[in-house]
Amino acid sequence: MDIYKLTKLLGGCLLLLLATNIQAQSTSADSSKYDHQDIFGPVTWPITGSEVRSANGAPGSKYWQNRADYEIHATLNELAKDTTISGEVIVSYTNNSPDQLDYLWMQLDQNLFKPDSRGAATTPVTGDRFDVKGFSRGGYHIHSVSVTYKGQTYNVEPVITDARMQVRLKTPMGAKGDKIQVKINYDFSIPFYGADRMGRKKFKQGYVYEIAQWYPRMCVYDDIEGWNTLPYMGLGEFYCDYGDYDYTITAPANMIVVGSGDLLNGDQTLTATQQSRLAQARTSDKTVMIVKPEEVGKTATRPGKGTLNWHFKMQNSRDVAWAASTAFIWDAAKVELPSGRKAIAMSAYPVESSGNDRWSRSTEYLKNSIEIYSKEYFEYPWTSAVNVSGVALGMEYPGIIFCLSDMQNARLWNDVTHEIGHNWFPMIVGSNERKYMWQDEGFNTFINQYSTKMFNHGEYDDSTERAAPGLAKSMQRMHDPLMTAPESMNLNDYGFYYTKTNLGLNMLRNVVLGPKRFDYAFNEYIKHWALKHPTPYDFFRSMNDAAGEDLNWFFKPWFFTTWRLDQAVESVTFEQGKGSLITLVNKEKMAMPVDMKITTANGKTELMHLPVNIWQRGGTWTLRYPSNSEITSIELDPDKQLPDEDRVNNSWRK
Repeated sequence: MDIYKLTKLLGGCLLLLLATNIQAQSTSADSSKYDHQDIFGPVTWPITGSEVRSANGAPGSKYWQNRADYEIHATLNELAKDTTISGEVIVSYTNNSPDQLDYLWMQLDQNLFKPDSRGAATTPVTGDRFDVKGFSRGGYHIHSVSVTYKGQTYNVEPVITDARMQVRLKTPMGAKGDKIQVKINYDFSIPFYGADRMGRKKFKQGYVYEIAQWYPRMCVYDDIEGWNTLPYMGLGEFYCDYGDYDYTITAPANMIVVGSGDLLNGDQTLTATQQSRLAQARTSDKTVMIVKPEEVGKTATRPGKGTLNWHFKMQNSRDVAWAASTAFIWDAAKVELPSGRKAIAMSAYPVESSGNDRWSRSTEYLKNSIEIYSKEYFEYPWTSAVNVSGVALGMEYPGIIFCLSDMQNARLWNDVTHEIGHNWFPMIVGSNERKYMWQDEGFNTFINQYSTKMFNHGEYDDSTERAAPGLAKSMQRMHDPLMTAPESMNLNDYGFYYTKTNLGLNMLRNVVLGPKRFDYAFNEYIKHWALKHPTPYDFFRSMNDAAGEDLNWFFKPWFFTTWRLDQAVESVTFEQGKGSLITLVNKEKMAMPVDMKITTANGKTELMHLPVNIWQRGGTWTLRYPSNSEITSIELDPDKQLPDEDRVNNSWRK
């Protein structure tokens, strides 16, 4: 063969090889769903920086929120055919907004249990966890509504729509600090299963009544929505203004009543022995019995007959709840707060729940959780907390939580530390649960993992568990993004409010920012919005500003879409004296930094971190790895911190 023909043939082969290589790369690029403009294109959040909400994610110089103070007198009536709550609530409402108000909106959450409620109408025929079916006596009976404004009192015929009540004012309420009072007389029947939030359950020594959503309360009027009037339908929880609560519960004298806030009249409702034990508990790190198992139901353990009035107060809270029973064992212990303040943790439970592998450790769990969260995030602002065993699987209110009666060991710990963790999200950081469930459930799930690591040298911690791989599989079936309101979220998806949010915060902390930058920014967010009303956009801005990083490339897909992640090693080539060329592909729509574990033929292993910015211009990235020895293997995300949906292509071997 002459040189011309050889050259022509070799040239043709070279062109063929080049074309094949280009076609392979093109095919790889074409198969990718990634578009860098979707991730790194401009993002403008709907709330711009203003004097009310600053561009740095903190409250502005003219931030305002309205205030609702409550005085409540309620009676627990155990009747032959039913048990009811009858009461009177006086709401003293302060309008700090710049707007005049022609009417007020109030929440009537018990109306969820009316047979014709929206919540009952939208419950699947197969039922669900909340199982809102309604019952014939369910819902509020509003007997009277009156308004007192500028010294004048008049009656109002309220306009009730499902679980909301509009109070139309004769004279508009003024702005910037004007005050008004609304008085309501009402009653309702206690449901047996109150949508997993409250209700009643019978035990050997009597019913345990867990009472929540038990008084008409104000809707929030804010600078974002005006009046927030989304109805209570079961899954979506609550959004409430802060204020002081002064409430009295009249109950049969043979019952113990525990509630949010501080009991003011223990001298009238407790025996001298119980008062002495309670005083001892306030100084004890170990649990002290207030009512012992053998004392439950005994006449000597109660100071009177007929009925007793239990008087509680709680300051600067967004809600209160309580529980009552003839069946309560009651114990307590001291809570040591970082500032030196003392608080008290308590538990109330029937004999069926007692035992060292059960509720006899509840107060220990509660005390330690409060101390951990207070040290790590924000000091618990109140002076008492109580855990109640009853019908609710797990539910939270300021200063009181409800956990299912048959829980034990790790399951009880996890429920206690989760429910009391809600006192940080959303009871302290007061987000709108009815619209943004991930801001309370997800943030709370995130802090729970740290309390579990710290409690009793990690007694219930499973450090080997990796959430990311499992979540990657379930994310393939996810229908709705996290920003979806709870009542619109697919019922198979609402668990993502917990798990996906938690994983997202872990990735920001451990992969994107590092613990020091993340922890500082996260705590700045908590500090700025404690006892206030942040939106998701305040959180996004706060994290960006305090961490010094534009994280919108992460917030947009993680919270607003159901996009997935798939990083892959495309190819590795070795050039003698120059090192190796590694080509990576981002095959799905999400982007994340790349962590690589690289092993070379000489036995050297190295971890390499590439920032998310490698994907700013496209879905393929080639880098040179300087080594005189060939690469024998590469593994992406070796610690399995990312929800990569195809982990097979994360590995490359020579």
